[in-house]
Order: sequence, then structure tokens, then C-alpha cells
Amino acid sequence: MALKTVETKKSVFKYIDAFEDKSLVKDSKTLICLIKNITGKKPKLWGTIIGFGKYKYKRKGKKEEFEWFNVGFALRKDKITLYLTCYLENEPLVEKLGKVKHGKGCLYIKKLSDVNMDVLVKLITKYKDGEWSCH
Repeated sequence: MALKTVETKKSVFKYIDAFEDKSLVKDSKTLICLIKNITGKKPKLWGTIIGFGKYKYKRKGKKEEFEWFNVGFALRKDKITLYLTCYLENEPLVEKLGKVKHGKGCLYIKKLSDVNMDVLVKLITKYKDGEWSCH
């Protein structure tokens, strides 16, 4: 069974500019510059996620190999979801980020001005190579 979220050739900036919330658009463009500088990878649209880099992996118990981005983010109605390929539950940097919520491998950011950008840079740099190597 193939993944529904795959890399496309669609324009990242056309996608972002279509959002009505201009503060999210501005924050997204800031994140693109930040992540591109850290990873050295160009942004690509993976469905509705803006991803940087890619690697291949296998799901537990499956033979099929999938491609996924190393670092990515998605614009949602009222926030940005930043995807890191690691488990954030025991990551000490998360506590220093500022006003964010987090799931297993993602951060929920209302606005970048709520985030300690130096800590965010450290977090992205730490996990930029992906491959869920940070268990």
C-alpha cells in the first residue's frame, strides 16, 4: 500500500501565498529560509506538507520501502505543524522552545514570535537528517 503523502512538483510558494492568514504566510516563508539554511535542501511540496530532503524507510513488519522528508511543516487553519523525524517526548530542548505544543514527532506553533528561535534552530539542526534516529 503506497503512501498518500508523496513529493510533488507543485509550487511551494503558490501554495503558501494562497493562504488568507498573512501572518502564517510570513512565518512559513521565514521557516522555509531557516530550514533551507540548516538542511541545505530546497523545499518541496509533499501533498500539503512542505518537506526538505528525503530518505527511504520501511514500516515495522512491512517489506515495502517508502520515501519521506527529513524535516517538514504544514500550514493549518490557525497554526503551523512542524514535523521532525524523532520522538519529542523526552527531548529537553522542547521545554525551552516557548509557547508551543507537541506530539510524538511534531510541534504545533501558533506564531513564530512565541518561539525561541535559537532553540528551534538547535532542534532542527539536531534532527535534520531524519530517519527516526533519535529514539
